[in-house]
Amino acid sequence: MNTIKINAIALAVSLVFSAGAMAQTLSKDDYKAGMDKISAEYKLAKVSCSPLSGNAKDICKAEAKGRDQIALADLELRYEPNSENHYKASVAKAEAVYAVAIERCDDKAGNAKDVCVKQAKAAEIGAKADAKAQMKALDANATAYEKSAVANDKATEKAVDAYKDANADKLAAQYQVAKEKCDAYAGNTKEVCVKEAKVRFSQ
Repeated sequence: MNTIKINAIALAVSLVFSAGAMAQTLSKDDYKAGMDKISAEYKLAKVSCSPLSGNAKDICKAEAKGRDQIALADLELRYEPNSENHYKASVAKAEAVYAVAIERCDDKAGNAKDVCVKQAKAAEIGAKADAKAQMKALDANATAYEKSAVANDKATEKAVDAYKDANADKLAAQYQVAKEKCDAYAGNTKEVCVKEAKVRFSQ
C-alpha cells in the first residue's frame, strides 16, 4: 500500500472521530461575545501598526487582518461545526499566511522576489488542496459512518482520490517555484534546470 493511500486512510479515520468532536457547539450568547472580542482585538491590532512605516507597516496590517480572518472562521466553526466551515477555517489560515508572505516578499527584489512570491503561492495552493481533501474525506466518512462496511470502503476510496488530487495540485505549484528559480540562470544551464524540474515534479 503506497504512502498516499496510507495517509488518506489515516486521515479518513481521524476525520470520523473529529466529526464527533465537532458536535459541541457554542451558544448564541457565546457566539456574539466571541464576535465582539474578535472585533475589539482587530481594532487594537490595527492601532498597534500605526507607529510603523513602509513595508513593516504593511506586514503588521496583513498580520492583524489575517488573525482576524482566522479568528472569525474558527468562531463560525465552533458555532456551526460542519465540513464546510472546517474547510473555510483552513482556507482562512492559508490565505492569511499567504497575505503576510507576499508582503514579506516586497522586501526582496529581482528573481529572489519572484521566487519568494511563487513559494508563497505554492504554500497557499498546498494548504487549500489539503483543506479540500479533508472536506471531501470528512463528508464521505460522515455518510459512511451511518451506513455499512461497504460504504466505509467507498469513503476510504474517496479520501484516497481526494488526497491524490491534492498532491497533484501541490506538485504543480512546486514545479512553478522550481521553474522560477531556473530564471536565475541562462542558456544551456537554464534549459537543464527546467528539464530537471519537469522530471522532479513529473510535469
